[in-house]
Amino acid sequence: MKRWIALGLVALVLGGIIVYNKVLHPAPGADGGKGGGKNGGKGGAGAGQGASPAVSVFIVTSQNLREDIVSSGSLLAAEQVDIYPEISARITQLNIREGQPIAKGALLVKLFDADLRAQLQKLQAQADNARRTEDRNKQLLERGGISQQEYDIVTTNLRSSLADIELVRANLQRTEIRAPFSGVIGLRNVSLGAVVSPNTLIARLQQISSLKLDFSIPEKYGPAVRVGSPISFQVDGSNQPGTGVVYAIEPGVEEATRNLRIRARVNNASARLRPGAFARVTLTVQNDRSLVVPTQAVIPQTRTNQVVVIKNGKANFTDVKTGLRTAGVIQIQAGLSAGDTVAVTGLLFLKPDAPVKVNKVIKL
Repeated sequence: MKRWIALGLVALVLGGIIVYNKVLHPAPGADGGKGGGKNGGKGGAGAGQGASPAVSVFIVTSQNLREDIVSSGSLLAAEQVDIYPEISARITQLNIREGQPIAKGALLVKLFDADLRAQLQKLQAQADNARRTEDRNKQLLERGGISQQEYDIVTTNLRSSLADIELVRANLQRTEIRAPFSGVIGLRNVSLGAVVSPNTLIARLQQISSLKLDFSIPEKYGPAVRVGSPISFQVDGSNQPGTGVVYAIEPGVEEATRNLRIRARVNNASARLRPGAFARVTLTVQNDRSLVVPTQAVIPQTRTNQVVVIKNGKANFTDVKTGLRTAGVIQIQAGLSAGDTVAVTGLLFLKPDAPVKVNKVIKL
């Protein structure tokens, strides 16, 4: 029994060796006869190891490059002020028509001022008396009837009375709240006869004939934006796009976001837009005659970007500095020259200084 088992194991081992040699790992020329052993084997090895990869290339050229930057922004009133009283008093006159335009200098609120007007009349009477006293003492001084010191006391009293009058007049001005600029008055929070204090918000005045649009862009686009650059934007609830012009750029970059804040002026003569609305802003950045390559020709690296330059039939991996990026091309700021040939396809199969075969030239 043991003898038969041993013979079976030997047969299995011999059978496995035969299958491996004949089927899984045949000798060169085993299937192709003499001709296959001579030509087929050598030809197959050459085709698998010695052939140069074929790639499509692009000739570096320059063109006008533009890129649309999309950002979020907010519409703001050109001018805006919250109206608060300067003193505590009762409202005696209220000329606020909610939601209506107001001219600059128009009286909005009048506060109780009877006590101040009475005080003003008293001071004016005292000032008139002090002025007559000053005239009489001036004549006495010229005749030597009083000393210079006595005359100086009289003139001081006159100037003091006049200063008190100016103080009361200033307090009277605080009882009147006038529009600092032309605009549209908002909803009022008080009624006629209410007693208000400096903490009481009466209403909000906004100038909306033109609006400000604030938005931010990444700092790398900062050099391409300048005062006068046009923008377009879209607000919710409106299918009609709006336009504006950049008129101010923040001199510094925000440390938290590394973004640059920009402000544009928007015409709103039709009052279609409202302050506080959210806007999707599109800013077109354009560079004149920049070197470009197709997007797929750039190989991202950890700290830089590379392209494969085909020179003398060989692949040369070259570091480049990139700039603006569109859907189809990337701006090359440094590393290439006009007329260089860069590989666009087959980049995974290329090695430094390896021979390359060009089968197609791509044009944009």
